[in-house]
Amino acid sequence: MKDKTQMIAEMKTIIKPYVQDQEAFESLNENTHFIDDLKVNSANLVDIILDIEDKYDIEIDNDSMEKMLNVKAALEVVEEKIGDSGIPRNPESKG
Repeated sequence: MKDKTQMIAEMKTIIKPYVQDQEAFESLNENTHFIDDLKVNSANLVDIILDIEDKYDIEIDNDSMEKMLNVKAALEVVEEKIGDSGIPRNPESKG
């Protein structure tokens, strides 16, 4: 399992193209809220979640998606899904 610092760094890379508030992005931490702090719109939040799925080769269900409003919640969902995925999803099934 990756450490939290590394996962936050990876999350920053995923989030960066969608961020509207660069100052908030520079001080990103676990409590940073995607919409309120980073000014990411809801359509781009879906893009972030899709990018997270691709990066970690996981599937995020709707219930988990609704929880992913800040960095900490996103990390928790990713860690949970990585832990749950004994069988990786089929990489050839991508649209």
